[in-house]
Amino acid sequence: MKINKHPIKLFASAKAVITLFLHLPGEDRARHIVERMENLDEEETNECMVKVMHDFANRHRNIHGIFLRHFQRLVNVYPRGLSHFSLQKKLLLGAFLTKEYSIQSAALFNPSIVSHPHQQGLTPGQQRFVMSLRSTGEGHISSIVFHTGIIDEDGDITLDMPTGYFTPLQKKADAVYDKIFIHACAANTPGFNKQALDVLPGSFTAEQAKNIFTQMANPVGSMTDSMAGVEEILDANYELEDPPDLSISERVIFPHAKEEIMGMEDVRFVKFEDDGRSYYYGTYTAYNGKQIKTHLIETGDFKKFTIRRLYGSAIKDKGMALFPEKVNGKFVMVSRQGGENISIMFSDDLYCWNECQMLMEPKFNWEFVQIGNCGSPLKTDMGWLLLTHGVGLMRTYVISAVLLDLDDPTKIIGRLDKPLIAADEEEREGYVPNVVYTCGLIRHGNLLVIPYAVSDSATGFATIALHDLLNEFKL
Repeated sequence: MKINKHPIKLFASAKAVITLFLHLPGEDRARHIVERMENLDEEETNECMVKVMHDFANRHRNIHGIFLRHFQRLVNVYPRGLSHFSLQKKLLLGAFLTKEYSIQSAALFNPSIVSHPHQQGLTPGQQRFVMSLRSTGEGHISSIVFHTGIIDEDGDITLDMPTGYFTPLQKKADAVYDKIFIHACAANTPGFNKQALDVLPGSFTAEQAKNIFTQMANPVGSMTDSMAGVEEILDANYELEDPPDLSISERVIFPHAKEEIMGMEDVRFVKFEDDGRSYYYGTYTAYNGKQIKTHLIETGDFKKFTIRRLYGSAIKDKGMALFPEKVNGKFVMVSRQGGENISIMFSDDLYCWNECQMLMEPKFNWEFVQIGNCGSPLKTDMGWLLLTHGVGLMRTYVISAVLLDLDDPTKIIGRLDKPLIAADEEEREGYVPNVVYTCGLIRHGNLLVIPYAVSDSATGFATIALHDLLNEFKL
């Protein structure tokens, strides 16, 4: 079985910077900045703006818009109002409330890959793809970034040249929620008082719900807790704005919800087919610094994104990956349960998962510590091909594979008795040494293309003939 590791490598870059609002501790810090600026004359204001534009304008798109947006966040809470500030002072105050964040200063790793939603303009034998990666910066906060490229008829891979800009997508403030969906999420919360939803209309925004709760007279006990629970659900389920004229590679999904404030980890995208309709889903681990939850990204074009929290008794641990289609009328996912095994889950509801069973446990010495999936399975004529990761001696990670029955994916019909991809001597060193890892693969004719993290410090590509791999299972 010949595995071809391509010379192309994608490395983390400290130059990948975004702008974030500068949160300052204490209630007085921002007020003190305003008070200092009150006495700043226009000449000095203009001098400061010239400097900040010289230093930062070419590093971000529409930096004036960024400054004004951050200025407006202070206006909304500043009691005295700031309407007397000139436009230059408003921009400058916004600049004082802005910081740069290097999203890849620590690592760029754990890729997933899917067919691009637009395949126009290609020559025969080419396929365009979208690849997501986990981007990690200061404080080990993880966000999601994208690259696009083309696989040609010979299996050669070309990455599109990025623009060099990175823009964090903003949370959509006027997103409308359906009460039935929120009720379904809340019903899994022990002790939830449904009267907290009775006061809400059939559809509403997060701000409308908050205002209604604020106006309620003296809520107590379970009602107070349940209203807080609804606000938590609204925070975790959100939409992202679609800024015009941004390439996919410029778009950054940075944490917005409290549940994911310390990271959106290891997204596993899959192109999902159902009744002739295609859509993309990406499961990821939301981390708040203490606990993890599983969230789902939904998109049709990698421009508009909806974030949903998954719930149900089977939503435990991490590493969940959705099958690319329903099996016997049900959604199916594989996941890592108990920290060391792979489980399989079934549901009639994409968001609610209560049915789970063991799929496989560590068997070979190179996976004695733990096993998990490496993204969504690929449908072949012989079965569902699922890449797995195994952790063995000295916390060494390798990639292997199993084959599941097409009609009953709880049955393993083939399992490799050796790693498929392991770190070679040139790949051992990095942010996390001795690790190869992937969150997905793509089929290109008879070729499997597997992007994989190299010790969490770079991303490489491996290719293998599909029939060669299937022959290794010796069915």
